[in-house]
Amino acid sequence: MIGTIVHQLTRDMTPEDVKAAGMEGYFVDHTAGVYPQFASGTPWTAATMQVSGDTIADLTEDMAAEQKARKTYDNILRLSDDPDVNNAIRFLREREVVHFQRFGEGLRLTQERLNQKNIYAINPSFDRAEK
Repeated sequence: MIGTIVHQLTRDMTPEDVKAAGMEGYFVDHTAGVYPQFASGTPWTAATMQVSGDTIADLTEDMAAEQKARKTYDNILRLSDDPDVNNAIRFLREREVVHFQRFGEGLRLTQERLNQKNIYAINPSFDRAEK
């Protein structure tokens, strides 16, 4: 959705608009094509996705990612004055809040089902009780 918003906002820009926006470097590499990258200019890569195989670690990471996305949308809303963009961003921000809540429920349910004798939250599928 963000890529679509960026496309809609940039598809009719002129070379003068590109220069005024400070987007010459981006334009040289990508024209007006949507290239997934962070606001810092770092390209998105699958290496940014965190998966450990430990349910508790992964759910906690998922919750953190949702909070970071929500914060990003909050920051976009602080900078944007376009009502159409803001409506789409508000929808995406609300979706992040719901995702955070659902991951939190998953984490709570997982922790409730752990062996009550465990002091540390571990991955029971790998860490078996000693016999």
